[in-house]
Amino acid sequence: MATLIQVDAFTAVPFRGNPAAVCLLDGPAEADWMQLVGAELNLSETAFVYPLDDGYSLRWFTPTTEVALCGHATLATAHVLWETGRLGTTEQARFHTLSGLLTADRRGDWIELDFPSKPLEAAAAPAGMLEALGVEARFVGRSQFDYLVEVANEQTVRNLRPHFADLTSIDARGVIVTSRSDGGEYAVVSRCFYPGAGINEDPVTGSAHCVLAPYWQPTLGDQFTAYQASARGGSIRIAIRGDRVLLGGQAVTVTRGELVIDAHTTAHGD
Repeated sequence: MATLIQVDAFTAVPFRGNPAAVCLLDGPAEADWMQLVGAELNLSETAFVYPLDDGYSLRWFTPTTEVALCGHATLATAHVLWETGRLGTTEQARFHTLSGLLTADRRGDWIELDFPSKPLEAAAAPAGMLEALGVEARFVGRSQFDYLVEVANEQTVRNLRPHFADLTSIDARGVIVTSRSDGGEYAVVSRCFYPGAGINEDPVTGSAHCVLAPYWQPTLGDQFTAYQASARGGSIRIAIRGDRVLLGGQAVTVTRGELVIDAHTTAHGD
């Protein structure tokens, strides 16, 4: 049996932020089995983690696919490792992932992730993308994973009602829509849509802020706070250090349990 812990990430308030399941394993598991678990739990991401000599192996699965980079499930995993005593309170969490070595450190009540920056280049909007979003773009760019669309203001971001079926054909993981905030404690706002990966709207997306950070850096400098304006909502502190982005967030545990179907059990059925 594996321990399963569900954590709301990028928030200190239960039932806000982005929920992620963290599956604590003793050792490697087959990718097909992890994908089945991810589909069963049906959260935007399920993290699978087990110890190595110099840290932890970490992989992330949506309900339909494995992803190469995920911020909120990494934050959730680090939170679980400290909360369960698998790591001491002052120890750094070190994760070996498809995106290389990622680290997490405790900063008081916050957790700081060290992630790669993902700059983008200006790009033509794919056919139908802006129509599916229902917006006019100030800028369109393409990063390693996603398209980014800047729109006129915060209210435009908050009022988005995309036609998700029309976004599934886009040749990218998904679309980030962003603008400057209208004021207050946050400098920028965003929403993120990934219907092609089985997630119509992701509540709070750490990896998207690896794109948002270098995009807004010329305007806002090396340090600012962002808000992802989904229905659940969540805040991220951003600090840019060369080709790395430090993502600060909070997390709260909401569920603990056990996965009784282990990695050696083969499921059959129609």
